[in-house]
Amino acid sequence: MNKVDLSFQSCKSSYEEADVVIFSVPMDSTTSFRPGTRFAGNAIRVDSIGVEWYSPYRERDLNEFKTADVGDLDLPIGAVEDALDIVYKTTKQILNDGKTPMMVGGEHLVSYPVIKAVFEKYPNLHIIQLDAHTDLRESFYGRDLSHATFLRHVHKFVGDGKIYQFGIRSGEKPEFDWSAQGHTHMRKFDFEGLDEICEQLKDVPVYVTIDLDVLDPAVFPGTGTPEPGGMQYKDLLWAFDQFQKLNNFVGADFVELAPMLDPSGASTAVAAKTLREMVLLLQMNREKR
Repeated sequence: MNKVDLSFQSCKSSYEEADVVIFSVPMDSTTSFRPGTRFAGNAIRVDSIGVEWYSPYRERDLNEFKTADVGDLDLPIGAVEDALDIVYKTTKQILNDGKTPMMVGGEHLVSYPVIKAVFEKYPNLHIIQLDAHTDLRESFYGRDLSHATFLRHVHKFVGDGKIYQFGIRSGEKPEFDWSAQGHTHMRKFDFEGLDEICEQLKDVPVYVTIDLDVLDPAVFPGTGTPEPGGMQYKDLLWAFDQFQKLNNFVGADFVELAPMLDPSGASTAVAAKTLREMVLLLQMNREKR
């Protein structure tokens, strides 16, 4: 893989020397309401010029670490399964080369092949999802593979007791009922208990997937399916503090920025800052291992 000319901030290491690899997935093929997440990756790269490399929250600087940004994956438009296979193979290569994947979506379906590849390397993988939506439907608008079904597919290979959901405030009743049967741990409306879960999971492999619509639309309006009643950005920073306690943080993503739906640019700025924090968390975790 080669890094792209337009990179996130100071993440300009070569792929060969990098420890963490950023890649973005320009796909919103199954988006059911407002499209536009395919443009997230490069919008974040452009806006990252306005985000400091140093994080006062982590007290670390991106320039301390070797991070490669390989840019948008080249995906066939409209061919969902072919696109997901490319995402899966890309993630497999990153993992096989001893690096940690940091994926930027795209719609939430693109997390599925990334998590599948990570699970194949770490069979005891546990998933933490921050999201407004359950994403546990069996099908959506006649599609088995959808941004509304991705976590149900993840459950098929990770099994019960491995998925922890926080911030959930939207979904069909059967999804909430299915979760309540013990298939996932679901915390509705907020992040309460995340600190305890991170303590419980601190020594097992953990993958974190964040749908940025977990944030309130007043904070993050640039998303396809906004849900009022969400979290503030300080809540997300608190969640990052909890993730910093993990000893085996093996991969992450965030998804669902649709930059053109927020002409103010505030949502893209939120996403760019989030990427800085996530990369630093993954890099700092590698220092522990």
